[in-house]
Amino acid sequence: MTDQMTAEVAGVDREALRGWLAAARPELRIEAPELTLIAGGRSNLTYQLDGGEVPLVLRRPPLGHLLATAHDMGREYRVMSALAPTPVPVPRTVAHCADAEVLGAPFYLMEKVDGAIHRRAADLAELDPATGRELGHALVDVLAALHSVPPAAVGLADFGRPEGFMERQLARWTKQLAASRTRELPGVEELAARLARTRPASPRPALVHGDYRLDNVVFDRAEPGRIAAVLDWELAALGDPLCDLGVFCVYWDGLAGLGEAVPPTPGALPGWPGRDELVERYARASGVPVETLDWYVAFGFFKIAVILEGVHYRHSRGLTLGDGFDGISAAVPELVRRGLRALTRP
Repeated sequence: MTDQMTAEVAGVDREALRGWLAAARPELRIEAPELTLIAGGRSNLTYQLDGGEVPLVLRRPPLGHLLATAHDMGREYRVMSALAPTPVPVPRTVAHCADAEVLGAPFYLMEKVDGAIHRRAADLAELDPATGRELGHALVDVLAALHSVPPAAVGLADFGRPEGFMERQLARWTKQLAASRTRELPGVEELAARLARTRPASPRPALVHGDYRLDNVVFDRAEPGRIAAVLDWELAALGDPLCDLGVFCVYWDGLAGLGEAVPPTPGALPGWPGRDELVERYARASGVPVETLDWYVAFGFFKIAVILEGVHYRHSRGLTLGDGFDGISAAVPELVRRGLRALTRP
C-alpha cells in the first residue's frame, strides 16, 4: 500500500465501517466502502465515501487531544438535519453513529454537495469582481437568513442557552487555549482580559454557525454567486448573532498578509465588496444592530488564534493529516496583536 493510500484511510477502519453500514444502513448498499481524505485535521477529518449509489461524505473528529465540547458529531448532524427545510442551504444528512467503538470516535454521513470551495488565493484569482460581489452578497444574505430562523420552529429550542453566551464563549476559548498551549504568546492574556472587561450586551439570540467563512461554503459551479451548501456546523449553538458576524469579518479582510496558513481574504481584492458594505447589507436583512461589532471582531481574532494554536499543538505531535500546516505557528501571535488593535479602533 502506498503512503498516499495509507493517508487516505487513516482514522477510519474500513472493515469496521463496512460492518456498521451493513447492520445500520443496509439500504445504502455499500458493500466495499472506498475512502478518500478530503480535509485532514485542522478541524474534523472529512472523507469522501464511495461504493454506493451516490458519493457520501464521512465526518469524524481529529486524531487525539480532543478538547471538551469540541468536535461534537451529533450536534453537527442535528443542526444540519433541522435546517434542511429552511432557506439556509445544507447537505442532506444520511446517518449518525454515536458509538465511538466503531471507528474510535463518533461519526456521521451526509450526501456530497457538488460545487466549488474557495480555499486558496488562487481560487479567488479565477473569479472576476462582478462574481466576487455576488459571492460576498450571498454570504451575508445566507448568514442573515440563518440568524432569522426561529429555533423552536425547526426543533432547536433546546440547542443551547443564549443567556450568558458570550461570557461562556470567552471562558471556553480561554480554557481551550490553556489546554493546547505549549509556548509563550505575548499579549494573549491582555486580549482575553480586555474582552472580558468590555463585553457588550448581546442582541436578540439566534442560531449561530460558529465558524462562518468563505471556505466553509460550497458555491454552485454553474452559478458561482449562489451558495449550494454551508458546511462545518460543529460549533453551532443558540447565541449571539454578532459573534458569527465578527468572525466572518475577520476572515473576510482581517487575515491579509498571514500567508497560506490562513484562508484567503476576499475583502482585500480589487472590486470585491468591502467589510462596511457587507455589514450594512447584513444589518438591513437581519435587523440585528451592529454598533458594537468591533468588540466581536476582536473576539474573532482571539477565537481564531486559539483554534490555530490547537492545530499547531496537534500538528507538532503528529496528529494531523494532509498538508497546509506550515506557517500556522507564526500566524497566532499576529492574530493576538490584531485582536488588541481591533479593541482600540476609533
